[in-house]
Amino acid sequence: MMKKDQSPPESDRTIGIHELYASNPDEADARLWGRRMDPVSRRGFFRGAGLAAMSTALGAEIVFWENMPGGLIPAAFAQSDQPFALPGKDGLIVLNDRPINAETPPHLLDDEVTPGNRLFVRNNGHPPPMESIDPEKWTLEIAGEACGKPTVFTLPELKSKFEHHTYRLQIECGGNGRSEFNPPASGNQWAVGAVGCPEWTGVRLRDVLEACGVAKNAVYIGYHAADTHLSGDPKKEPISRGVPMAKALEDESLIAFAMNGGDIPWLNGHPLRIVTGGWPASTSGKWVKQIVVRDRVHDGEKMTGHSYRVPKYPVAPGTSVPEEDFVIIESMPVKSIVTFPKSGVSHPLAEPLSCRGHAWAGDLEVSEVHVSIDFGATWTKAKLDKPANRLAWQRWNAEVRFPQKGYYEVWARAVDSQGRSQPMIVPGWNPKGYLNNACHRVAVQAV
Repeated sequence: MMKKDQSPPESDRTIGIHELYASNPDEADARLWGRRMDPVSRRGFFRGAGLAAMSTALGAEIVFWENMPGGLIPAAFAQSDQPFALPGKDGLIVLNDRPINAETPPHLLDDEVTPGNRLFVRNNGHPPPMESIDPEKWTLEIAGEACGKPTVFTLPELKSKFEHHTYRLQIECGGNGRSEFNPPASGNQWAVGAVGCPEWTGVRLRDVLEACGVAKNAVYIGYHAADTHLSGDPKKEPISRGVPMAKALEDESLIAFAMNGGDIPWLNGHPLRIVTGGWPASTSGKWVKQIVVRDRVHDGEKMTGHSYRVPKYPVAPGTSVPEEDFVIIESMPVKSIVTFPKSGVSHPLAEPLSCRGHAWAGDLEVSEVHVSIDFGATWTKAKLDKPANRLAWQRWNAEVRFPQKGYYEVWARAVDSQGRSQPMIVPGWNPKGYLNNACHRVAVQAV
């Protein structure tokens, strides 16, 4: 913990805190010394800082302050202007460069179809060098214990032998939102931007598997890819995951060779990848070279231990959970984001504010989205579009009015087709920080 006579280091301050330090550093040190303000943190506790300190830092009265959940840090403190440039990925925020992992700020996810330059990057190893990739010579092998006729296809053969299908498919990292868990979980500290919904074109995984013979004892498929382990050891794989046969045989499960009508971006799997929408994006293998039909649950890298698994029962934060008590993550939970306005905007009090964003629910559909400007005390139903196809995210729109000048937060909460709603705050803690589907919120000053 930082002592009172120490200023938080530059990397620990968010924009709101920068402004407070610029105007009154002594006051900032005295009031905010106890809280680490990580740029990707959105919730936490003020120690020794109350409503007055928060209002001072924000530069406005916090309207509806009495409804704020205990320990909540205003969303305005979460803004970050960290510069980052990754070729072909405009505006993404880097979380790690070995391997490369980068997320997209919510306001840059406003497109109904996520463009290639705005799709997050989640790598476990090193991508195959771009200069080594020749789509005309790329091969995909179908094999495994439960494969009746092991076959090797070139990419041109896949394109010519099987019908092409195009779907908008939402993919999300299983650890999206990990930065909000307390105590912190290991791994990339994603905020809310490890998600996207591009339009994918490819051949159905089912069609290819059935052409190669799926035995009656088939249980799972697994993938092996061309990315390499960080250690450089060619005997090690960075990741090799998969899905049960029921998921692999769905209409929307694709072996994709195009995105948004063009090549898949290199960092997102060019020239060939799997897309199994609605499940953790780690099941959608990139640079795929082999798909194995297994007679057991696939046991590749990051399919065992704690990887992409959560406890089968609720646990207290910080609990050590036996390995046998973990279950594999399958369909992702209901979730939504606010993509407009950008958090931290000022808005004229006399005018209504139009808000919008996206919602999704794993294998399910979203039935409703609601928004709140009073920290969840009351909610207004938003207009919700139907998905373009199964497993696509859904666009929502709402209009809000503010009763007086001051600081507000616009919160979004989605409900899935089985009636399950997003929690307002971080859901049950788990050791790896998966499946955080707490309500997203953005800061607005009514002026």
